[in-house]
Amino acid sequence: MRVAMIGSGYVGLVSGACFADFGHHVTCVDKDESKIAALKRGETPIYEPGLTDLIASNVAQGRLSFTTDLKPAVAEADAVFIAVGTPSRRGDGHADLSYVYAAAAEIAQAISGFTVIVTKSTVPVGTGDEVERIIRNEKPDAEFAVVSNPEFLREGAAIQDFKHPDRIVVGTTDAHAKDVMNELYRPLYLNASPILYTGRRTAELIKYAANCFLATKITFINEISDLAEKVGADVQEIARGIGLDNRIGSKFLHAGPGFGGSCFPKDLVALVKTAQDNAVPLRIIETVVAVNDQRKRAMARKVAIALDGEIRDKTISVLGLTFKPNTDDMREAPSIPLITALQDMGAKVRVYDPVGMEQAKKVIENVTYCENAYDCATGGDALVLVTEWEQFRALDLRRLKNAMAQPIVVDLRNAYNAAQMKQAGFAYHGIGRNNLT
Repeated sequence: MRVAMIGSGYVGLVSGACFADFGHHVTCVDKDESKIAALKRGETPIYEPGLTDLIASNVAQGRLSFTTDLKPAVAEADAVFIAVGTPSRRGDGHADLSYVYAAAAEIAQAISGFTVIVTKSTVPVGTGDEVERIIRNEKPDAEFAVVSNPEFLREGAAIQDFKHPDRIVVGTTDAHAKDVMNELYRPLYLNASPILYTGRRTAELIKYAANCFLATKITFINEISDLAEKVGADVQEIARGIGLDNRIGSKFLHAGPGFGGSCFPKDLVALVKTAQDNAVPLRIIETVVAVNDQRKRAMARKVAIALDGEIRDKTISVLGLTFKPNTDDMREAPSIPLITALQDMGAKVRVYDPVGMEQAKKVIENVTYCENAYDCATGGDALVLVTEWEQFRALDLRRLKNAMAQPIVVDLRNAYNAAQMKQAGFAYHGIGRNNLT
């Protein structure tokens, strides 16, 4: 089938490359001329493991191309995916749908013959209705169906998630559209990935409900970790103990400095705003947002406590800047409020991240960017592990200790064993463990 992917950001680029790898012919469209030029040169604008090779392979086989010209790509497409950004609207927290609606208006002028218009962007309930209205107003005689097909991609594992999904959610009641969507995802038949067909509004809400539930699990275990730390319990064993219950499950029960990234923070706020517009209070989700924001700011206090409150003019080494490993995404990363708070307390900060340094320089200033983990630790009065990159999990402890001014480690991801760290001569501070194990 022929696919037009409108938007070549994270979702559009991963989805387009994977659809091409399924054997479909995909054209990725973006208004950013520099981004399209870079993609044509084989340069990938985002870091995602395996994506550069996947793009190169499908470009070489003639199944994947890039353009700034929307009209010909849409005119020949069986399915047109809208995969543009939906950031939080400045001032009120609602999802900014201007890019979605602008794309819909352009698509309307270009479609030829029956076309399935698929919203891949994360959008509030009712957005598909408005997209349909826009297209119908722009081109009354157009033959089309608007479908919701939310993405469930984890940054750092997006290709695996696309090709081996837990489920595929498709919001449509149009029989022809169902046939097109079945054909698009037919290569997943052998994986037995279930396709859940729902109403369009239901599909739109499924995406938000899923993200909010996962964010709630993270926030829940973070609050339990605070209690565990006070009473002498181990949050990791608690998480394992409750995670073995099939009704709960073990995923997203890892205590840490709070969630960030491009999805959870904005999606929770957007759902709260939708609920408020419909006079339906979502108290749990409102609390999750507040608790998570407070937690990220509170992490600097853990560092101060590790230094007995004496942090002014001290050097703090921060390992890991991105909101999670295997991505260069700095959006809402816990490292940002942590570093800002440390600076406000008068500390000097050294930082290192394996992939996210260039993106970090756009949002974090007045720090020393280092060449590697040991360079970052050099002269540090305390080392803070913020993002659990694999290369940070097996550091040479003797070399690390020798590089530091004081052997103090604040492990915000519980990547290390407290007893082993103490044996190596470190004053070790984990999360929710009271440093017992």
